[in-house]
Amino acid sequence: MTEQPNVIADLIAEGEDIDRLVADLDEQGWATPTPAPGWTVAHQIAHLAATFRLAALAASNAEAFQSVISRLTPNFSANVDAALAEYLAEPPPVLLSRWRDERVNAEKALAALPLDQMVPWLVRPMPAAVLAMAGMMETFAHGQDVADALGVRREYTDRVGHLVGFAVRTWDFGYLARELPVPDEQFRFELTAPSGKVWCFGPEDSAQRITGPAVDFCLLVTRRRHRDDLALTASGEVADGWLDIAQAYRGPAGEGRRPGQFAVASH
Repeated sequence: MTEQPNVIADLIAEGEDIDRLVADLDEQGWATPTPAPGWTVAHQIAHLAATFRLAALAASNAEAFQSVISRLTPNFSANVDAALAEYLAEPPPVLLSRWRDERVNAEKALAALPLDQMVPWLVRPMPAAVLAMAGMMETFAHGQDVADALGVRREYTDRVGHLVGFAVRTWDFGYLARELPVPDEQFRFELTAPSGKVWCFGPEDSAQRITGPAVDFCLLVTRRRHRDDLALTASGEVADGWLDIAQAYRGPAGEGRRPGQFAVASH
């Protein structure tokens, strides 16, 4: 499975789905706590706005992007708080409008580039298509927090394939985030899409295998569900250990979610 040519269109659609969750919220709705400790719905949308603003800059002005990240501190949490602050200072209607603008700017900037053009990013440069896939990951993850906070059952589509492809590329992030040695292993992933298609990555004869629903895989690698609540199966000791630390982002792992935290399955 490779990057699908509709990754930008799917990124737009994913953003529109989350937009519909928050578009009609009142002030109290925006202040609803989400499963991320200390974060409200407003925090989740502010984070997406800040992330998309940075992606637009990376795709349109590499020099300005490098200037911005050169000013970041070693304190990841402090950097995130600073990025969110200006958005959270706005009333909800302004925050919503700004998030919409940041999304459009990033989508246009990425769409203007060849899918294979390298773009600078926080951890390492990546093709424009893969940066769009990273945007899918962020939107899926923070959108899930919003949906959970509002008690909304999401309808997943094969758009999650972009997140699957990104997570397979960044399978080592869970080790790197915890400063653990990365195993000298190649994993085999066999994941079933919402449509019933099976997406496969890695050598067929690998002894380390991850199988199960693609949506569960996405919930795992974004740490929005505990592995005990997901229908994923690991074959091989290394693969089994990976399920405990898997994440598709490079920052701190965070608390993740507790087993049984969500009474009703999301898929």
